[in-house]
Amino acid sequence: MVRQKFVCGNWKMYKTAPEAAALVKELAAGLGEVAGKVQVAVAPPFTALHAAVQAAAGSAIEVAAQDVHWEVQGAFTGEISAAMLAEAGCRHGIVGHSERRQLFGETDETVRKKVGALLSAGIRPIVCVGETLAEREAGRTLAVVDRQVRQGLAGIPVEPLAAITVAYEPVWAIGTGKTATAAQAQEVHAAIRRILRELAGAAGDAIRIQYGGSVKPENAQELMSQPDVDGALVGGASLKAKDFLAILKGALR
Repeated sequence: MVRQKFVCGNWKMYKTAPEAAALVKELAAGLGEVAGKVQVAVAPPFTALHAAVQAAAGSAIEVAAQDVHWEVQGAFTGEISAAMLAEAGCRHGIVGHSERRQLFGETDETVRKKVGALLSAGIRPIVCVGETLAEREAGRTLAVVDRQVRQGLAGIPVEPLAAITVAYEPVWAIGTGKTATAAQAQEVHAAIRRILRELAGAAGDAIRIQYGGSVKPENAQELMSQPDVDGALVGGASLKAKDFLAILKGALR
C-alpha cells in the first residue's frame, strides 16, 4: 500500500506568536512541489497556535498541538482541552511524547485517555512510542514499543484507529544528535505495523508510522525511503525553514 508521507514539526517550547507566524509563512512560501504530495504540519506552543493557524490559512500546512488533557473541562490548572484545541484550529495533537513521559509523568494510560479525547473532538492523534537507551541495550526495544502501542490504543474502535498516526521515537535519539539507522527504524516500524494489523485488520496498513529522533536534512530521505517509515516527527530541525523544507523534499523523493 502506498501511504502519503506525513511530516510534522514539533516546535516544543520555542517561538512566540509573531515568530510562529513568520516561520509558517516562510514555510508556506517554500513548499513548492511538496504541497499536496506530502502532508505537512507544525506543532507550536499553545500561545502561538492561533497565530500559526492564521498564517497557515490557504496553504497546505496544518497545525498540531503538543499535548492535551483528557477531560472535557474542569479544575485542571494549566491544562487545555481537546475542544479548546479544535476551536483554535488544530487538526492534529501529539500525545505521549518522550519528554512528556520522562519529565511530566505521562503514562500509557493517560496516553490512551488523551487519544480518546482528541478523537472525540475531531482531532487526529499522533501517538508517540519509543524505548530508552537502557531498554535498547537490554534488548527490550520491541517489548517496550509493543506495550506502549497496545496500551495507548486499547479500546479504540477500528474505524477511529484509521485516523491515528504512530510516531516511533527512540528516546536515546531525541536531541542527542544520534539517529537510529534506517535498518533499525524499519525493524521497529515493521513491528508496529504488525501490531496495528492485529488491532485494526486491513486498516492497519493505512495507518502512518512516523520516525522521530534527530531527523535532519542529511538523513531524512534515507529514513523515509524505508517501506514502513511513513514520515517524520521533527524536533530541532523544524525550527528553521531551510532545514524543515529540505526534510519535506526528502520525504517527497
